[in-house]
Amino acid sequence: MKRGHRISFARLWGIVVKEFVQMKRDRLTFAMILGIPLLQLTLFGYAINSDPRHLPAAVLSADQGPQSRALLSALRNSTYFHFVREVRSEREARDALARGEVQFVINIPEDFSRDLLRGDRPVLLVEADASDPAATGNALSSLGTLIRSALQNDLKGPLAFLAPGADPVELRVHALYNPEAVTQYNIVPGLMGVILTMTMIMITGLAMTRERERGTMENLLSMPTRPTEVLVGKIVPYIVVGYIQVTVILLAAHFLFHVPMRGSLPLLLLVALVFIAANLAMGITFSTVAKNQLQAMQMTFFVFLPSILLSGFMFPFRGMPHWAQVIGEVLPLTHFLRIVRGILLKGNGLHEILPELWPITLFAAVILTLGIKRYRQTLD
Repeated sequence: MKRGHRISFARLWGIVVKEFVQMKRDRLTFAMILGIPLLQLTLFGYAINSDPRHLPAAVLSADQGPQSRALLSALRNSTYFHFVREVRSEREARDALARGEVQFVINIPEDFSRDLLRGDRPVLLVEADASDPAATGNALSSLGTLIRSALQNDLKGPLAFLAPGADPVELRVHALYNPEAVTQYNIVPGLMGVILTMTMIMITGLAMTRERERGTMENLLSMPTRPTEVLVGKIVPYIVVGYIQVTVILLAAHFLFHVPMRGSLPLLLLVALVFIAANLAMGITFSTVAKNQLQAMQMTFFVFLPSILLSGFMFPFRGMPHWAQVIGEVLPLTHFLRIVRGILLKGNGLHEILPELWPITLFAAVILTLGIKRYRQTLD
């Protein structure tokens, strides 16, 4: 072997040192190398919970007897049900379920305690927002055991004859919005938000960064146009792309997965415009921070991972700890998922979705303003 072809450990070490120096200079990539594993460990280790507890529930009770109170106490002590309000009518209960304020409504009829003591098996009605079967499944399956354990102390002595037979209470569960617990009814509408989040942020960030790398952005700004006009003109085509994606997903949801569409599609398209604008604004902001297209991709992934995990798309939102829910409430995807599922599955209108629409609008306005300001500074 010729001497020039031998491996030189000095040259090899020089290349290794050079790579470490380059990695040190590229601080954003180095932060991603450490940040993404830590983020995954934190989210999967602490925030993800497939058995949600303390689900908000409302009570519609026309009976104040001791058995009714014992039953509600047993449900509360199970940690599955967290009673947050008492409703006065069935209409108020349905409105609370439609807006997502509560997950369950416990309906105790009049003379419940009296009929129970007579052995007439009174009816206990439980209405559940079953649009996300994973969020309500365990709580509903525990109801039978909870009712029996709640009443076993009362069914003694003269009432012992009620214990050995059938259940002293007739339990009726109305799983609203998705009574057959079809997973596609929950997942497919959510995919609309997930796909828009990934593609809108990524293609905008890459397009803007590519223009800066090639120097063509300066050529555009040398023309008699303002920076705001250039940015708006560049993102409008991506809005069209976003609507094409929404159309394809809606057609697939209807014809392939038979997802019910009970609400207004024009309203859904209007909300989609606000959501697309919010994600495009994030893409613009990322392009002002990223030095190249690789960094833009890394930043997109860094936002996409918590969005998909903390929004309620893959795991029940109310099953996460409080700190994770606080982070999730900041993400536009969290609110968009609730709006899409509410419109398609529940038939919600503008009044019901407003509490979820304004956070997306505020997020889009703040991030877009920040992105335009930073882009002007970057070009200057």
